[in-house]
Amino acid sequence: EIIQARLEREFNIFPTITTPSVVYELKLRHQEEHIAMYSPSEMPDPAEVEKIYEPYVALSLVVPSEYLGNVMSLTQSIRAIYKNTEYIDAGRVYLSFEAPLMDVIVNFHDDLKSVSSGYASMNYELIGYRESDVVKLDILVAGDKVDAFSRMVPKGQAFAEGKRTVEKLKDVIPRQNFAIAIQATISAKIIARETISAFRKDVTGKLYGGDFSRKRKLLEKQKKGKKKMRDLGKVSIPSTAFLAVLRK
Repeated sequence: EIIQARLEREFNIFPTITTPSVVYELKLRHQEEHIAMYSPSEMPDPAEVEKIYEPYVALSLVVPSEYLGNVMSLTQSIRAIYKNTEYIDAGRVYLSFEAPLMDVIVNFHDDLKSVSSGYASMNYELIGYRESDVVKLDILVAGDKVDAFSRMVPKGQAFAEGKRTVEKLKDVIPRQNFAIAIQATISAKIIARETISAFRKDVTGKLYGGDFSRKRKLLEKQKKGKKKMRDLGKVSIPSTAFLAVLRK
């Protein structure tokens, strides 16, 4: 947020901040060599993918003893594999784990500082690729896929992550004159959905008494107009929406 604010203020540049990603390796059917996937938008048809590999790191943490429980609870929230504990002295503990790089570069440092009152420190080093059970999560806004929201997530967390994302987007995307559907999908299967309701103008407010058919005609005309706007309209997504999705 600090970098974004300085770019906007000093250079008049308005960047889109999206979730960080890592380079995955794919093993396709009927193909021996692995191919690199630099962005989730490059993901081929899942039916063609035999295996997915993601980078792992050796994660090292130095933690004050009084915050050991908090930090151990935090590491359980990511896919970290516990390796060892060493006591540096009476007040500090050295912890070692192996974890997916993706889990470490998104929010983990901030969360670590939060649970340790800023005293814990971390370091990580790449140790290679491992087979992983991840899937591509896509987000559709008003029927259009937004590539900036697409990301790879663990299969077991896909539903919860999709639900969290659409709920956050519902809160930050402004209402329009037509209803906006926000959907989370995996391989074209919808796993979560929220709808931003449309602004409603009272087109019958000026009518007093008379035949109800006049009101019905006005309501039908309004309904057709909203459908046309929904079919032709584009939703403008504010930059705050991308930051909202990045935060957990």
